[in-house]
Amino acid sequence: MALNNAIRRTVSRIVPLAFRASAVREGPLLRHHHSSALFATVNSRVADLSRNLLQRSVPSLFHQYSTKPSSDESLLRVIESEIQCAVESQEEDQAEEVPQGFPFKIEDHPGQQTITLTREYQGETISVEVHMPDLVTGEENDDDDDDDEGEERGNQSSIPLVVRISKKSGPCLEFGCTAYPDEIAIDSLSVKDPENSEDQIPYEGPDFADLDENLQKAFHKYLEIRGIKPSTTNFLHGYMVDKDSREYVSWLKNLQKFIQA
Repeated sequence: MALNNAIRRTVSRIVPLAFRASAVREGPLLRHHHSSALFATVNSRVADLSRNLLQRSVPSLFHQYSTKPSSDESLLRVIESEIQCAVESQEEDQAEEVPQGFPFKIEDHPGQQTITLTREYQGETISVEVHMPDLVTGEENDDDDDDDEGEERGNQSSIPLVVRISKKSGPCLEFGCTAYPDEIAIDSLSVKDPENSEDQIPYEGPDFADLDENLQKAFHKYLEIRGIKPSTTNFLHGYMVDKDSREYVSWLKNLQKFIQA
């Protein structure tokens, strides 16, 4: 559009001047002959001007709209196919609905690999950081009949949890947990004091498994009363599987946008 306007303005300046010059130099009988020659000259000048303008503008346009390498086009096709498969898989799987009476508020921010659960309980603030699930398909170790508890857990899907229980002031308790189907294992327990500087290395107690068995059972009950129980974590397992699928589709689309840019 800008090129056509430039040519149009140039012609509007050239043609009137050329006619006036012809009218002064020639008589009325020769005007028709010279006007034809004049238009031929003007057309030639306009064509030259168009070529000059195109030579300056077209290379930049070609640079701006140049085609992508074939490898990028191939990659985009593969990404698009993967997005379609992932979306179809999402549509087939029914999203997890929050069960009635679920005690926590869910904070789920797109693009993050964790969600946060919060609730108030008898003057305490309980916060649970839920990580993406560690999925086990059941295809590994099918021929292993070992009944060892560690082996059995290793063949089950699980989700890592970090449970923090704090009061209005002072330190908080922090539990590192792994939630299996119908069971929650406490991996670690520590007392966190927000007033301690980062340079200090506080004593965090023995490994949880080394505590007295009765003490271990008491802490499991302590968490259960506050809502950290199998009925809660089994829902969270399905919720995080669904979130993992959603985040995967979003990640693929971000890749697609980058390659297309």
